[in-house]
Amino acid sequence: MYAVGETLDEAVAEAGVWRRHFHAAPELRYEEHATAAFIAEKLREFGFDRVETGIGKTGVVGLLTGRRAGPGRNVGLRADMDALPIHEANDVAHKSRHKGIMHACGHDGHSATLLAAARHLSVSRDFAGTAVFIFQPAEEGGAGGKAMIDDGLFTRFDVDEVYGLHNMPNLALGKFSTTVGPVTSASDRFTIDIEGRGSHASRPQEGVDTVIVGTQIVNALQTIVSRNVHPHESAVVSITMFHAGETDNVIPQKAQLRGTVRTFNPVIQDTVQNRMKEVVAGIAGTFGAKATLTYLRDYPVTLNHAEETAHAVRIARELVGHDQVVDNMKPVMGGEDFSFMLQEKPGAFLFFGNGPSFGLHTPNYDFNDHAISFGAAFWVRLVQDRTAP
Repeated sequence: MYAVGETLDEAVAEAGVWRRHFHAAPELRYEEHATAAFIAEKLREFGFDRVETGIGKTGVVGLLTGRRAGPGRNVGLRADMDALPIHEANDVAHKSRHKGIMHACGHDGHSATLLAAARHLSVSRDFAGTAVFIFQPAEEGGAGGKAMIDDGLFTRFDVDEVYGLHNMPNLALGKFSTTVGPVTSASDRFTIDIEGRGSHASRPQEGVDTVIVGTQIVNALQTIVSRNVHPHESAVVSITMFHAGETDNVIPQKAQLRGTVRTFNPVIQDTVQNRMKEVVAGIAGTFGAKATLTYLRDYPVTLNHAEETAHAVRIARELVGHDQVVDNMKPVMGGEDFSFMLQEKPGAFLFFGNGPSFGLHTPNYDFNDHAISFGAAFWVRLVQDRTAP
């Protein structure tokens, strides 16, 4: 079906169709059954040497062996597949057909971009060693990367180094951005359960008001970054949910706060968590209430390895020019579970431009199909370069 000598542009053109197909039929974390089946079918159609499904529940991995002489290296390429529980506001032909679910982070584009590279390399096989194409589920809060590792990803497939790409809204098309060391933050989440004593709203002296306790905790938690974290370090503490009461004439006996913490430094991560415990318990006790902090460390910091980042930057600059690649970007406070893979294998995580667009995780976001050509070309060059003996 795919002729020897076809250009990458032909694969990219078809990938745009695939991308819009994924966008119209989004699936949430660990529910990417149709997406995974589509990808696995394409990899088999491309003539991949090996295709395995169900890794980490719904992940897909394809192995392609090059035809160049020499033993070569084994390079992993990762794209995520899952969508978000957001109702899409775009009025486009490929608008999500699944109510309340949309590809608001560009994982449709990531998968289509990697598929374009897979199609092109499967025809030419112009590389040494092996390329391992990793289509990962559940990046959005499900730790799908860890699930694939726990399911034997790197024992079932020999990978010497691994790379990931993510689109970045408002970074110009054709530009790449990355850095050595932390590139995305650790992502933690917490729940604070407060119990006071309920009473009639007209007799507050008879109760312990969990609304008052909760508001004081919210205010005090914001002092942790400003007063307990060194000004040269970075940290974010955000309260994103405050639930208390069901009606206007009752002082609620219980309240719940939820939120997230982002850090780059494990020492700062410990500091924030420990201070939160002290603040929550201290303020609740002051008012005669009880409060419990449940703190979960979800995604670790995404740490790019120096040598592999240098290789990726060099390859990107050969593709688009020196000035189009930023190699010292400021790390972003978003979480990314590619971090688990970089804990297991050396590698790098890069951003590539999506051009002018709405931000990630917003109902008007849409992946820019013109970005596919740059991402796919990067993947192809990376494989050809890094698998060389």
